[in-house]
Amino acid sequence: MTDRPEHRTPSAVRPYVITLGRSQTGTAPLDWETLVMATDAAFPASLQPEHHRILTFCQGLLSVAEVAAHLGQPPPVVQVLLSDLIAWELIVIRPPIAPAEHHDVTMLRKVLHGLESRL
Repeated sequence: MTDRPEHRTPSAVRPYVITLGRSQTGTAPLDWETLVMATDAAFPASLQPEHHRILTFCQGLLSVAEVAAHLGQPPPVVQVLLSDLIAWELIVIRPPIAPAEHHDVTMLRKVLHGLESRL
C-alpha cells in the first residue's frame, strides 16, 4: 500500500456539453475572485448534475476559482454555469473588493508633522 494523494479524474463529459454549447454568459463574466453562495431556495430536480454540485459546494462562500477547482472544470465553463444559477436566483454573488487607493505620501507626512508639533 502506497501513500499517494488521491488524484481527481477529469470529467468524461466535454465542457461544451456541460454548457449546452454556450461559451458566453450573456453578461459580464464573473471575476475569479467573486464570491458565490447558494440561497435557501429548494433545488429544482431539472438541474444538470453540475448545477447540483455547485449548489452543494456553495453552502458557504466560495470564489469562482474554488468552485472551478471543486468541479474540475475550467473557470470559463463554471462562469457559464454560475450565470445560469444567478438568473434562476439560486445563488447570490459578492463582487471582489476593489484594491485600496494609494494616498499621497506628502499629505500623510504633513499630517504626521502637524500631529508631532502638537505633542
